[in-house]
Amino acid sequence: MRLRGIRSSRNVTVRRGGGRRGRVGGLGLFGVLAVLAIGYFTGIDVSPLLQGTGAPTEHSRPATAEEEAAVQFSARVLTTTEEVWSRVFATQLDRSYRPPQLIIFSGVTQSACGGASGATGPFYCPADQSAYLDTRFFVQLERQLGAGGDFAAAYVIAHEVAHHVQNQLGILPEVDALRRQSSQADANALTVRLELQADCLSGVWARSVQGLMERGDLDEALNAARRIGDDHLQRQAGRVPQPHTFTHGTSAQRARWFERGYDSGQVNACDTFGARQL
Repeated sequence: MRLRGIRSSRNVTVRRGGGRRGRVGGLGLFGVLAVLAIGYFTGIDVSPLLQGTGAPTEHSRPATAEEEAAVQFSARVLTTTEEVWSRVFATQLDRSYRPPQLIIFSGVTQSACGGASGATGPFYCPADQSAYLDTRFFVQLERQLGAGGDFAAAYVIAHEVAHHVQNQLGILPEVDALRRQSSQADANALTVRLELQADCLSGVWARSVQGLMERGDLDEALNAARRIGDDHLQRQAGRVPQPHTFTHGTSAQRARWFERGYDSGQVNACDTFGARQL
């Protein structure tokens, strides 16, 4: 992705911190990250595997070169989302767009939705209208999940910003209210539709930044979408996929809805809640 010349967004807050280094609970740091990735993307409760590890503590420390690069990259990608959604809101929705804050942290931090760490993965908190991203997730995305490439990382950021778009459009609070009244299986099904819509909105963003894309970028995003599909991740965890536990959609669904947004460039093409078939 060509980001040279793209300014860094001012809506970024960096929180330096870190957890304990070395081996944790006998798993080692690599093992813990792998377990946390499985837990986040599959909905599996991994706490029994991590019992006795001790909670990491946040403290100030200098940034590594890798972390600083992730911050600069994220800040520039966020700028592209601000420009795209300001334009799309004005031309397609006749509304004004208010960008989210991006909180970039390392280790652990706090949000208005609770604590954040590597266990939570990237997420959007509607209570403070902020997206949270642990810089180590980019490494995790490539090494543990097999979804390398700068555009794969940009897709992750765009996906969390898409949840902010849903929040501004009133979709997020409406779905949250419905989930509270539903069975677990029905709540999961609603969450899948919400996540697939965010994938589609990420595709709308991607179409709008085509001029910044390089050869292979689209394939990187689609590969990332497939690698974090619920069915793929449950198989990677040694489980038979259980559709009633899915919270993000299958690999095929995630790639398909991203492509729909990319091909159309239209928000109204992302109505996953009205779709008979996902």
